[in-house]
Amino acid sequence: MKAVTWQGRRDVRVENVPDPRIEEPTDAVIRITSSGLCGSDLHLYEVLTPFMTPGDILGHEPMGIVEEVGAAVPDLKAGDRVVVPFQIACGDCWMCLSGLPTQCETTQVSGEGMGAALFGYTRLYGAVPGAQAEYLRVPQAQFGPIKVPEGPSDERFLYLSDVLPTAWQAVAYAGIPEGGSVAVLGLGPIGDMACRIALARGAGTVFGVDLVTERLHRARDRGVETFDLRDFDGEKELVAAIRDRTDGRGPDAVIDAVGTEAHGSAAAKLAQTATGMLPRALSGKLAERFSIDRLAALHTAIELVRRGGTISLSGVYGGMADPLPLLTMFDKQLQIRMGQANVRRWTDEIMPYLTDDDPLGVDDFATHRVPLDDAPHAYEMFQRKQDGAVKVVMKP
Repeated sequence: MKAVTWQGRRDVRVENVPDPRIEEPTDAVIRITSSGLCGSDLHLYEVLTPFMTPGDILGHEPMGIVEEVGAAVPDLKAGDRVVVPFQIACGDCWMCLSGLPTQCETTQVSGEGMGAALFGYTRLYGAVPGAQAEYLRVPQAQFGPIKVPEGPSDERFLYLSDVLPTAWQAVAYAGIPEGGSVAVLGLGPIGDMACRIALARGAGTVFGVDLVTERLHRARDRGVETFDLRDFDGEKELVAAIRDRTDGRGPDAVIDAVGTEAHGSAAAKLAQTATGMLPRALSGKLAERFSIDRLAALHTAIELVRRGGTISLSGVYGGMADPLPLLTMFDKQLQIRMGQANVRRWTDEIMPYLTDDDPLGVDDFATHRVPLDDAPHAYEMFQRKQDGAVKVVMKP
């Protein structure tokens, strides 16, 4: 089959690889019909390269048709249409039953000190082959895949794999009071969708901050009060402008949808770039002990939010030498509030929004739809924020 493989920093290729097969009774194999390109994939494209191995299959936003199931998968059959969460969880352990499938005790990558395994996401999360491919082996298929009806386009349900539950959790963790205010830093796919969800769930005012014109326009068209970072001389001016709109206090909550690759952190960017260029045997050890994040967005969130407010982190952080041990805090989902989205915890709440009325605008959420063969160009375009790219969907 064809699959998008990682070969080095800013080097992804579409190659022929062996077809997946059933390996455990709890496996399924699906034929991919759509697969998303996520902002988190860009971390692998450049920042997290020390944890990658040439040939790793990328992607963690799959939707498709079941081809085959193992003997211990009673509720799926060949021909079922499913969307697959990005994390791999059993559904039966204490963590899963507590609503924390990101911490699944069956699939935890304990050797790396990390939580549940993820599709297509470095050895830290199990090096499980990913979903930007023609076929995908799905472990723990007795729990993970979500059956969806025939008829509507893939994109009505595709974003249940990651975008929708990640943005939903970001808003839920933010604890925005009814009629209250929230600022969303970063209007990429997660930030954009978080704005939509916050408004749909009763936020009175949503502020959106970015520096990409097309992303600001998209958010503004959905009722978000936008702020172009390029219009301000530093963080303090931006903070003052938003405080002026909130009686001088700041918003009730701030969602950081940017993460480790924030603009405005020149020294950290240099360190990340330098580490990514070192030989993998050396860079991996350095990154494990000394990796740092670009913390501009997080520092802005801390400065901006009102006293007694809430910061919700959905942007991925991975530093170990930051002023805070963010890798551990993020992975274990400690408060402020943060962590990978617990997909199956939220899907039942999200489903009523995936109606014909499409209140969240999922049907036209993608800005680009490309064949799998165009993946290298899609990665470059998305990483460089070219051609208005906000969300890219690949079609094998």
